[in-house]
Amino acid sequence: QVQLVESGGGLVQPGGSLRLSCAASGNIFSLSTMGWYRQAPGKERELVAAITPGGSTNYADSVMGRFTISRDDAENTMYLRMNSLKIEDTAVYYCNARYLNKWRATIDSWGQGTQVTVSS
Repeated sequence: QVQLVESGGGLVQPGGSLRLSCAASGNIFSLSTMGWYRQAPGKERELVAAITPGGSTNYADSVMGRFTISRDDAENTMYLRMNSLKIEDTAVYYCNARYLNKWRATIDSWGQGTQVTVSS
């Protein structure tokens, strides 16, 4: 099982920037597709960005060009650089690791979430 711990959330003004980090335990990180999800009050959790073990990325349309996902397999850490933040980016951001266990079943592990608030 992978354990995930997010950090880097906080309060920022519109147009500002933040960098979220997700530190993973265990030795499965490099084999996992990693993702950032977010959930705003009253809304469903949505995918923000994901990165495969090979480094391929995909982004939600709403963050394309503003957010950048990256990973450091040597440090078992994933990042989300968020620029030009908007009020509508306010949400709890969750780190996700998706991998296959030894029985080839897909496993999803989640962090506890970090709050990002964009407000003037």
